[in-house]
Amino acid sequence: MRTIAEINDKITRRQAIVQTVEELKARVVEVGVTQAAKEVDVITTGTFEPMESSGAILNLGQTDPPIKIRQCWIDGVSAYAGFGAVDLYIGASQMVEYSSMGEAADGDESRSTIRGGGHVIEDLIAGKSVHLRAIGQVTDCYPRASFETTISRDRINQFYLFNPRNLYQNFIVGVNGGDRPLFTYLGPLQPQLGNAVYSNPGAISPLLNDPDLQLIGIGTRVFLGGAIGYVTWEGTQHFPLQKRLPNRTPIGPAATLALIGDAKQMDARWVRGCYFKGYGASLMLGVGIPLPVLTEEVVAHCAVQDKDLVAPVVDFSIPRRVRPTFGLVSYAQLKSGRLAIDGKSVRVAPLASLYLSRQVALELKQWIEAGTFMLSEAVAPIPNDRVFIPQDLRGS
Repeated sequence: MRTIAEINDKITRRQAIVQTVEELKARVVEVGVTQAAKEVDVITTGTFEPMESSGAILNLGQTDPPIKIRQCWIDGVSAYAGFGAVDLYIGASQMVEYSSMGEAADGDESRSTIRGGGHVIEDLIAGKSVHLRAIGQVTDCYPRASFETTISRDRINQFYLFNPRNLYQNFIVGVNGGDRPLFTYLGPLQPQLGNAVYSNPGAISPLLNDPDLQLIGIGTRVFLGGAIGYVTWEGTQHFPLQKRLPNRTPIGPAATLALIGDAKQMDARWVRGCYFKGYGASLMLGVGIPLPVLTEEVVAHCAVQDKDLVAPVVDFSIPRRVRPTFGLVSYAQLKSGRLAIDGKSVRVAPLASLYLSRQVALELKQWIEAGTFMLSEAVAPIPNDRVFIPQDLRGS
């Protein structure tokens, strides 16, 4: 029906018809797939959820005399320094080791010790200054042994997010069938099936609307943290061979993407450090992907509803890599706020912000309508044959 070049031409002339994925789903109910496909050029998707496999690369610029940093802390959070002399990588889930007041992190969940790399990244994106302390390896070309200063996004060279795993294509629902509270990456799970938590926003989530990644590939331009970003590779733990329903959507964690984007252009509204009690730090991140309507099939996939998507209910009380499940549940059931498990009515809450997920899709729609965001052709597909390799004990 269309090409990306033709759609971009319409975007340039501000004539492209753009709908959020929720608007598109509603339109399909009214007029059907064929008519909706004729009407729409681009569909925008979005999510705002924890993505702890994220982080930022920073280049400080050299000191005088020069330093070869081999240990570094930014606002008390350890940053990896094992590559370029003043290149650093700070991971979103790295926990603070000391507060900016000089206090040691002793494990107590005080305000000074519940910070992590995600909070440092948020502060830098917000334009705040943060403390930096570095220890160098003294060599003939790098004679400086240590360095201490404050930095901000405007006083360093490069500052960009480089996220190894974002945008899980579906995920799990966490419950706790045991007899004590559990503190997990989904947040607190109360004993005896006291609550259930899910993290994927369901039918508005980017990858569930392009289940076989026919539109998304390496080089795809995306909304990342309030700025333009790109798909760089498959994400870690990418598992496209997950079992799927007839509508091609997976029944559990499946595809993932690695993303990159200039953090100096991002907005702290869409990049927020967070902390899960008893578990650790993470990063709430807004990501949106535009889906060009190249064929009717694109609209057919995007018409999927929450009742047509399922996730496994997993019992975290069993301390194993493969945990028992209570079966599959639809996202429509999850979003109702209650779930029946073994005859018991269980409260359900989303970890993703459904409101902000919708706002990501809406803001991306507005960028495209204004002609400030163009679609990009992928330079290579995301692999569809990756298997998942666990680290089980093996004989020598």
